[in-house]
Amino acid sequence: MKRLALPVLASAITLLSLLFAAPAMAADTKISARGSDFGTMIWAPKHQAAYMFAKDGPSRSRCYGACAKAWPPVLTDGSPRAGRGVEDALLGTTERRNGDLQVTYDGKPLYTYDHEGPDQVLCHDIFLNGGWWYVIGPDGNRRP
Repeated sequence: MKRLALPVLASAITLLSLLFAAPAMAADTKISARGSDFGTMIWAPKHQAAYMFAKDGPSRSRCYGACAKAWPPVLTDGSPRAGRGVEDALLGTTERRNGDLQVTYDGKPLYTYDHEGPDQVLCHDIFLNGGWWYVIGPDGNRRP
């Protein structure tokens, strides 16, 4: 019985670490633009709405800890890639405290919202985690 408990415990620990792991990084994270209820906006991979945090400085994130858990940064492992409707010149990166590269658009660090599914936009123009959150148009400006 004891021999069986150890592999089961190891499997459970592995499963939990996968469930609570940091956001995965893609080698060339693709950012695209397409329509929404707020007009054309930019989208992160997997059809996740991309948000900006009004408290961030130019190319500098201020969303860490509980904020980053609710609003996972859009990460890349290299240069982000412009999809349809996105201006390549507006894409960039900023280094987070832990060394991860966060995708920026027109200097604004990008995030998704942890409680949204693909194609959902639930948190535009909302105050959460100490600041205002907005979706961004392909011109780099927040949507009305």
